Amino acid sequence: MERRYDRKLVLEDGTVFEGYGFGSSEDKFAELVFNTSMAGYQEILTDRSYTDQAVVMTYPLIGNYGICAGDDESDTPMIKALIVRQFCEEPSNFRCSKTIDQFMKKYGIAGMAGPDTRQITRHIRDRGSCKALIVSSDTDNNEALRLLGEHASATDQVARASTKDIYRLESEKGAAGSRPVLVIDCGIKKNILRMLTKRGYPLVVVPWDTPASKILEYDPCGVFVSNGPGDPADCVPTISTIRELKGALPIFGICLGHQMICLAYGAKTYKLKFGHRGGNHPVKNIRTGKIEITSQNHSYAVVPESLAGTGLEMTHINLLDDTVEGVECQKDMIFSVQYHPESAPGPCDSEYLFDRFSDLIRDFEAAKGRSENA
Repeated sequence: MERRYDRKLVLEDGTVFEGYGFGSSEDKFAELVFNTSMAGYQEILTDRSYTDQAVVMTYPLIGNYGICAGDDESDTPMIKALIVRQFCEEPSNFRCSKTIDQFMKKYGIAGMAGPDTRQITRHIRDRGSCKALIVSSDTDNNEALRLLGEHASATDQVARASTKDIYRLESEKGAAGSRPVLVIDCGIKKNILRMLTKRGYPLVVVPWDTPASKILEYDPCGVFVSNGPGDPADCVPTISTIRELKGALPIFGICLGHQMICLAYGAKTYKLKFGHRGGNHPVKNIRTGKIEITSQNHSYAVVPESLAGTGLEMTHINLLDDTVEGVECQKDMIFSVQYHPESAPGPCDSEYLFDRFSDLIRDFEAAKGRSENA
């Protein structure tokens, strides 16, 4: 039996899409974006880079393998809503612990199914990401637009997505007592932490606004700057920390971390029309000529021309739109990428970047040892 449409998605330009609700029944204000991934909806729901966003999934059937214990990218999701063509109420998967509907109800994530997600995606692609409101179908459209107009977009996403407390993680290789990698958490994904501990490093994870002086107290062997939500220009404390630490330790940044590293060197960033979100973005490594199929999730990018004179050199480029996908400064032992090498659409095209970070730390430690013994 066909369900009655009971929810609607109202965009700030007055466009309305109707559907039926699942997950939380609360009204939700959000930035509307789309993701082209065919799988990985659980990771999308729990990735804090989606803080305050409503994500339209272009793949038509979502929820068919349910929610699986251990696949979350964070403990508390901060996404606002998920818009799908069809969601599966009876998943088939031996690992499934709950349905997507149950999961979204638990964490207050609104869902809407039924609309033509191809049409919504085209609307976003043509007109850009926008503010949207998910409400009951009984809500007057003019009233919804009034509420949207009064709703102010937040600028504190990273402060909310970051850890509030400093914590430690031991190396998977049992190298207890080794100097740690210091992780600046701006909304980090769990799989990034696994990639680092898998390579033999204990970790000290600190909040986004931790000053450089505090970081150096832990005597780290390297610094990792994580992914996260929002505008990188809003992360002034993190940018200042990177600026103070550059050249003192090996530094590796991913996604938002990449953007903040570029800002710390004096480059500029800008907001993309509709962002990059999906697991099929081809990126060329300029030095090797190899193409990586990458996972991406970001609204902002680095202005290529602004890298001139900063000391940063572009290392990777997006083959879809020529955006900057990677930079490095060899002198300062710092590099970063815009995409997510811990994700596996390639499936392992980009894991070498974590090995490169390990090599950079090893070379730095060896050089430091020679200097101290000289």
